[in-house]
Amino acid sequence: MADNLERELPYLRRYARAVTGSSQRGDAIVEAAISSLIANEDPADDRLGFFTNLEAAIRDALPDPQAAAGLDPASRSRRALLLTSMEGFPVSDAATILGCGAEEVGELMIEAEQELTRSLQTSVFVMEDEPLVAAHISQIVSELGHDVVGQAVTRDQAVERCRALKPNLLLADVQLADGSSGADAAAIITEELGIPVVFITAYPQKLLMGRDGEPVYLIAKPFRPDMVKAVVSQALIQKLAAQ
Repeated sequence: MADNLERELPYLRRYARAVTGSSQRGDAIVEAAISSLIANEDPADDRLGFFTNLEAAIRDALPDPQAAAGLDPASRSRRALLLTSMEGFPVSDAATILGCGAEEVGELMIEAEQELTRSLQTSVFVMEDEPLVAAHISQIVSELGHDVVGQAVTRDQAVERCRALKPNLLLADVQLADGSSGADAAAIITEELGIPVVFITAYPQKLLMGRDGEPVYLIAKPFRPDMVKAVVSQALIQKLAAQ
């Protein structure tokens, strides 16, 4: 169990952070879930069991969705979409994790996808040094109705252009063309503009080790369009809910 849990821990953190919109809160829920797992006389020992246990901890930690006013970024529909699109669970496993039927998961996913086209259109900046990857990302977010206002391939270029363009969302690679850090650029941009950032990296697990200052939203390379759509919309919904 310990070996399996160590392997899955970065992804448990990724899911909890995306649901809550907070690195600290998401990690605290994961910690509570692990404590519950250890205390269980017959603990889960595989990925499905770990996420089922984490989902129980999320339900205990979050307010009643029925009592939440307005858009709820932690709703079951959002969690269903994140489980299938971001974490790659089949609908049947997502149903087990959420404690409902597969048909209901399908309905929840449709509900979440409908939210993608309601009140989420915004301006996006893409920081990516691979032209084909940048074009693919831009196409995906444009299909969601977003306006890609600019692109950059280096840290300094990204900071300068974002200061001028003032986008509402940043999509950032970690390693840029001249060896500069996308994480450094994102830190400057988000501090100045107060916008969410979604990191796109080939090694997401390296950014999810429980250290201070780690990102909330991560997309792994190679990525699927539905993963990009789910994570981008979750970041924007969290921003709207916080306003």
